[in-house]
Amino acid sequence: MFCSMAPSTGCKHVAEVNEAMQPRSEGCEGCLKEGTKWVALRLCLTCGYVGCCDSSEGRHARRHYEETGHPIITDLPNRKWKWCYIDNTYL
Repeated sequence: MFCSMAPSTGCKHVAEVNEAMQPRSEGCEGCLKEGTKWVALRLCLTCGYVGCCDSSEGRHARRHYEETGHPIITDLPNRKWKWCYIDNTYL
């Protein structure tokens, strides 16, 4: 899945990033509804959806991208990196 932490300069979706985006919940919205657990959390920088990472059973952050097309996520709670699903790269 994630193979490099090197930042990309070619992502055209970076304009959709809202650095001030606040999480809509304190945990993975999908896991909280289903009663399942997550490994790590991801924040959608388009709408604030909180989903679980690809290492989690539900993969709710990826599902959110597939359903909405919102391309860029960051890790919670640290926000140390951003990932673009469309370009398959770190920003």
